[in-house]
Amino acid sequence: MSTTYLGLPTFPQAAASATKDTQLRANLRHATHTIRAKRAAAVAELADWAELRAAGAAVKDHTLRHLDHYLLRLEAAVSAAGGTVHWAADADEANAIVTRLVQETGESEVIKVKSMATQEIGLNEALAEAGIRAYETDLAELIVQLADDRPSHILVPAIHKNRSQIRDTFRDRMAQWGRPAPEGLSDTPGDLAEAARLHLREKFLRAKVAVSGANFMVAETGTMVVLESEGNGRMCLTLPETLITVAGIEKVVPTWQDLEIFLQTLPRSSTAERMNPYTTTFTGTTDGDGPRTFHLVLLDNGRTDTLADEVGRQALRCIRCSACLNVCPVYERAGGHAYNSAYPGPIGAILTPQLRGTGTPLDASLPYASSLCGACYEVCPVAIDIPEVLVSLRERVVEGGEVTRAGVRTTIRPAKGHAAERAAMRAGRWALDHPAAWGATQRLATRTRRLHPRRLPGKAAGAWTGSRELPELPARSFREWWRQREEQAGGTAGRGPGAKDGQQ
Repeated sequence: MSTTYLGLPTFPQAAASATKDTQLRANLRHATHTIRAKRAAAVAELADWAELRAAGAAVKDHTLRHLDHYLLRLEAAVSAAGGTVHWAADADEANAIVTRLVQETGESEVIKVKSMATQEIGLNEALAEAGIRAYETDLAELIVQLADDRPSHILVPAIHKNRSQIRDTFRDRMAQWGRPAPEGLSDTPGDLAEAARLHLREKFLRAKVAVSGANFMVAETGTMVVLESEGNGRMCLTLPETLITVAGIEKVVPTWQDLEIFLQTLPRSSTAERMNPYTTTFTGTTDGDGPRTFHLVLLDNGRTDTLADEVGRQALRCIRCSACLNVCPVYERAGGHAYNSAYPGPIGAILTPQLRGTGTPLDASLPYASSLCGACYEVCPVAIDIPEVLVSLRERVVEGGEVTRAGVRTTIRPAKGHAAERAAMRAGRWALDHPAAWGATQRLATRTRRLHPRRLPGKAAGAWTGSRELPELPARSFREWWRQREEQAGGTAGRGPGAKDGQQ
């Protein structure tokens, strides 16, 4: 498999570099372990967590099965409330729509609420090409933007940075984006947060246009729901004259009552809070209250094609809580940048290849960014079986074939794998089909076990034992152990309660 595609490293290459960064690994380990422990405690408080989890999955599955109906109902409700709905088939179309809407206002800057959808389509970069500057107002997103960096986590985009690194970023870069950092800025959380407030305050008061995402969209009323923890979202959603929301089509839920489930599960799974600090709901426009103009851009960008995959479509249940990232041993060691996607971690390993297709080395490598331990499935609040989807995507990569993305058919070249690995798999398949040969192989392996190396020679084979040793074979195979057990038991096997140990 190629190591790069369009100048970007595939996951194996990126991870190999990231795992050597000791500061990154220390930052990630501390942050993810802290978040996962708090989440576990918050979830344990609810006796009906399993029922909530099942209910959330059921609502999402029902909505996805009838997505066309609920999207049309949403469009009608938003329009009736004074908003305007735009449909975007892909990232280019969505960027073009938002850029045009901003240009029509005559403004050259926008403020933004944290949004995964706008990261997915590269909206900030598209706006910059049109001469429009986008200011991130979420604290972690601000840190990443000032550092000219990329988010590495769904919930905590700057999780890869520690306090000292953030202080240095504020000192060095804030002046280039407006207000400079205070003199003598320390790395205490309070001082860093205050510096961000001072930097953003005048932008909140000056901006005429805001861009947001949406955690949920209620079809029956046309209501947008945004959950955030800092209050910056509330400022963006109420002060500007024009509000543009970009949201994936899978974010719709049928009714207000359905929100009851997700407003319990999302805060506990993401920030380990019983209740979200700032939950903002808005429906269209209201004279004298909030933005005078509201636009909703409904984004497809591969979602309809993902919906056609019977196994993979469950990824569209995702409510972006990031719980799967915080328990994933691969993410903890490799970090989010290794995924080269707006969606890192286990959910990114299944969502990104489906949205972008597995036809490139970059995306074909992502389904292998997992040990299949299953921890991600255990914590998912909408019961996405990520390991099941990973295996399905691996089959797609190996088998090749054609997939359709945004109406374009793409040929996937089957992964060839390593020649020695293919030979070993063929030999193993033959041996398992011939019990006598398999038994002889086991006996030979155990008889010569003291001669076996603990590490494999060669560059390719040696990669498997570069950071681990081969396990030592037992003195007997299971078959030999069982046969000797039966021989020792003799005719007493199955005698019942009076049998000796090993004879029942």
